[in-house]
Amino acid sequence: MWKGILPAVTTKFKDDDSLDHDEMLRCFQIQMDAGVDGLIACGSLGEGPMLSQDERIEVFTLCKQVSGAKPSLLTVAEASTKEACALAKKAARAGADGLMVVPSTIYHTDPRETVATLRAVAAAGDLPIMIYSNRLAYRVDVTVEIMEALADDARFVAVKESSDDIRRSTDIINRFGDRFDLLTGVDNLAFEALAVGAVGWVAGVGLAFPHETVAIWRLVQARRYDDALRIYRWFRPLLDLDVSTFLVQNIKLAEALAIGSSERVRAPRLPLAGERRAQVERTIRAAMACRPALPALA
Repeated sequence: MWKGILPAVTTKFKDDDSLDHDEMLRCFQIQMDAGVDGLIACGSLGEGPMLSQDERIEVFTLCKQVSGAKPSLLTVAEASTKEACALAKKAARAGADGLMVVPSTIYHTDPRETVATLRAVAAAGDLPIMIYSNRLAYRVDVTVEIMEALADDARFVAVKESSDDIRRSTDIINRFGDRFDLLTGVDNLAFEALAVGAVGWVAGVGLAFPHETVAIWRLVQARRYDDALRIYRWFRPLLDLDVSTFLVQNIKLAEALAIGSSERVRAPRLPLAGERRAQVERTIRAAMACRPALPALA
């Protein structure tokens, strides 16, 4: 159902901390013009948790306005199952094509609770679901065994695999074949995951470099691995910026330098400063100075 590049877009703010609709529409259109395959709003490691549910629906609606016939998903990552179900219902009413669901963010559910939470959200929204498995960030591991317990519900269509263990991708494919669309959620493991069979990439830093991100995906699909790897090796220092506590600030600085967007973040985050900012900016500028020529794509 969901394949290719589906970036988890950043939320744009005005000086007064209100949502900047115009800038989001501009940045989302940049993604679509580069050839991405859909959009995901309000990522859980991004600023989604800093937004009210109504604000999240606003951001999603902007994604849907821009994505056209391509899918727009809303992230559901709530502390309580009750709130997760409420947001899932709102997303369905707003016309979401699906949900990316984190099973738990504060309380660390055991396998039985994880299954119960995911089933409750699926029932509430009655939409296709991408299970977000990230044991490092949320200390809840959606294991292959948990996926098997959910496989009887056709609403679970995809997995965003972010365990940081590339072997997990092969484990999922070996167990389920194509039952779940397998997408990678770790920027600096993207080539590795695509090479072993992942069918998509939930991109982060690619928001600032969407053409390169799309090129890697399309080249891998064409089995032009050498061409894809050449771009990926150039990209790696940038992709490492996604695997950080400061990933939102890092990505927004990259967007500011590469596509002229803003670095505004919502508190408690603050824009990067001092030596940390200088280091990230050096990484971005060094990459921009030797940006690779992209080969012709079908």
